[in-house]
Formats: sequence, structure tokens, C-alpha cells
Amino acid sequence: MTLLVWAYSESDDAANELSTAADELARAASGQSVMLEVGSSRIGVVASNKLVLRTSSQPPYVPGVVAEMIFRASEKLKPSVVLIGPTRQGREVAARLAAKLGAGSLSDVFGLSVSEQMLVCDRNAYAGRVLARMSAPMPCVATVRAGAYPPNAAPGSSLQEFDAGEVATKVKVLKTTRKEAGKVDLRKAKTIVSVGRGMKKKEDVALIESLASSLGAAVGCSRPISSDLGWLPEECHIGLTGISVSPELYLAVGISGQLQHVAGIKDSKVIAAINSDKDAPIFQAADYGIVGDLYQVVPALQRLLSAKTR
Repeated sequence: MTLLVWAYSESDDAANELSTAADELARAASGQSVMLEVGSSRIGVVASNKLVLRTSSQPPYVPGVVAEMIFRASEKLKPSVVLIGPTRQGREVAARLAAKLGAGSLSDVFGLSVSEQMLVCDRNAYAGRVLARMSAPMPCVATVRAGAYPPNAAPGSSLQEFDAGEVATKVKVLKTTRKEAGKVDLRKAKTIVSVGRGMKKKEDVALIESLASSLGAAVGCSRPISSDLGWLPEECHIGLTGISVSPELYLAVGISGQLQHVAGIKDSKVIAAINSDKDAPIFQAADYGIVGDLYQVVPALQRLLSAKTR
């Protein structure tokens, strides 16, 4: 059986990484990789082969609709593996598609390979302390860990279309609002200043942004600052349920350092921390630490940096 690997994400960044993953997996097994586009072809996505899925009903491209369109194409074209981007929509599409196909589903994986009609891959477990080897019989569905593969740079070669027919949905989109995005891709940042629940109010985030500016750094945060309080965009959330980073310097300010957060920063070259609690878990992961009130320590650092640049 010739290996056919499909890849899909509504995010251009995730799609370009998936394209690399699909190419590498297919190449290792002398198979073929195909990037799926739902509704229209995006110029910004690089892929060796593209398959555009269209529908005559023109529904909103919510996860249920996308999963149904990919399912119909899969029933006819028989992909061996369908790789999905690790976005919120992508995770729902992957679950729905696997259920429709009656296939196995692997989540947040990397290190993909094929062995004896099985998709074999790795996944971080126990907050990144254990590397788990997982497998599923093909055909199967998998979401690929963000940042696990570089964006594809290979030139495209072919473009095909598939008519999924009429796709019905009970979902009606009343309004679409573009959410605030982070200014910098934290996965590419060399220096990151990250803030946690030690920050008392939203206006004080300006202290962290000022320090980051002085260091030429990007601003990140722990989950409560973005997901619970909304003080920073979700793209700034670093940790097990956010993004993983590997900067040359990671400065954690007012972050307790639970396992979920440390899992996202463990690949940093140098970790420094500021926390008023001398027993905070972050100090166990840090190379350097300052025990003190961030409202005193951060301004002091600012003064030192300002004096150094004079």
C-alpha cells in the first residue's frame, strides 16, 4: 500500500509546519503528501501537492463542516494518515474526523514514522518529564505538536480539487470578531520576560512590557494572565496547554512555576526568576533567582539597565 499523508490546518503557520511533517513522513515511506485547503486555496501555505475541498452549499467552515468535508474526501481517496494542526478548531476537527472514520486519534505528537502499517510517534507526558512512544493502526488521525517541525520551504507542484457536495449544518455564524494577536512569535524569541499571577492588576503589565523593551525581549505569561484574566492575548500563554519556548534567556516574573508552566520553558538555555515566595517551585527550575517583591525588583532592574545604556 502506498502511503498517502494528508495535512490540514486553518492556521497558515500551523499548516506550513504540518506540510513539513507530512513531506518527511511520506518521503521516508516513499509515499505522497498532500496539503488540504477547505473552501479556497491559500497562497501563503507551501506544499508539494494541494487538494482543495469545495462544497456547493457554502456553509460556515466550523469544525463539524470541515470534518465532514475531509471525511467525504477520505472515503473516496483513502489517505493513510491525516495530520491536523494543534489549534482549538484543529483539535475538534481531529476528534470529529476520527469518530467519523472509526479510526485511531493521536494528539500533540512529533517524531512521526511508519512501522508495519502503524503510525508511530512521540508525545510528552507528565508535564514533559517523560517521553511516551505511541502508535495507531493506519488509517488514523493525529494532531502535531506546534513547533515540532520547521515551516516548509519546498516549492509547490500540483493543485487538485474535490467536490464534497452539499454539507448541511445547524450552526449559524452571527458575527466574527478578530481577536487580539501577540506582537511576536514567542517560539522564535531569543529573550522572553514572562509574567504570572504575582501581578496585581492589568495596568501593571506595563511594568513587564517596559522591562522587556529594555532587554529587547518578547512578553509572555502563565495561563491565569491570558486564559482567566484576559490581561494578555492567548498567544502569550506559555506552558503545557499553551506554547513551548526555547529562548536564550527566560525571565519569569511573579510566576509560581507549577509543572504545567515549567513544561513549556524547560528547553530555555537560561531561566531566571523573580518571586516573593522563597519556596516557589520556579526556583527549582531556575538557573538564577531573586526572592523579592516584583514591584520593587522590576523597577530596580529598570534603573540598572537605564544606567548601563547611558
